[in-house]
Amino acid sequence: MDKYRVKPGEKIKLKDFDPADTSHVPNGKQAGMPWLAELTEKLGTLQEMLYAEHKHRVLVVLQARDAAGKDSTITSVFSGVNPQGVRVANFKVPSEIERDHDYLWRIHQQMPGKGELVIFNRSHYEDVLVVRVHELVTKDIWSKRYDQISAFEQMLADEGVTIVKFYLDVSKDVQKERLQERIDEPAKNWKFNPDDLKERALWEEYTNAYEDAFNKTSTRQAPWYIIPADHNWYRNLCVASILVKTLENLNMAYPAPAPNLKNIVIE
Repeated sequence: MDKYRVKPGEKIKLKDFDPADTSHVPNGKQAGMPWLAELTEKLGTLQEMLYAEHKHRVLVVLQARDAAGKDSTITSVFSGVNPQGVRVANFKVPSEIERDHDYLWRIHQQMPGKGELVIFNRSHYEDVLVVRVHELVTKDIWSKRYDQISAFEQMLADEGVTIVKFYLDVSKDVQKERLQERIDEPAKNWKFNPDDLKERALWEEYTNAYEDAFNKTSTRQAPWYIIPADHNWYRNLCVASILVKTLENLNMAYPAPAPNLKNIVIE
């Protein structure tokens, strides 16, 4: 999966990534689904160990355009985890209280504790994406935030937080299909927001903003992965595979058992 990782200092263009790529599973969905099931089961075991050991903290960042599948990725990939040790933080339009503080204030409050895995559905990167594209602050302000975000993530890493960041890369054609489904299918009507069409009209502006974010903030401590998202099953498989490898690299272990367990008989 390293082909999807933005290397530190690398200057990428999104046009060089194929949102429809399924190259790691050349035999297609039928071959990929059993692998995905195996990965989600393994992720559940590793997350249980993370929770039991109570030593490491893990932050997963999900960013994407509308209809790329952030919610369904969370539902699928984390289907086997223990809810006691996993939490999802959603970052929508800042509240009045949040606007009264610096832009990272609300982010810091949602950081994982020891033994916890936290998933950010959108994140602090909104402040160099939406804020930039819609000119909510001046360039002089948002252009400084790349270094601020990198420094913030470095601090988190120094404090023991393992960070992995995913951009779910959907093509414009597939986004069109999925947005139309939200209009045509009654069960999906609740997902459609007319403002999504305004955001879609700013496709190139968001492309430029995302590219700058990847190029300026993908580090060894907090890497970005650009995940093909035109095929839901492959998107989920890639995210699950990278997360399993990330947790395996923590070399976790269950806590030592109580002494003399072998001599205890429950009557």
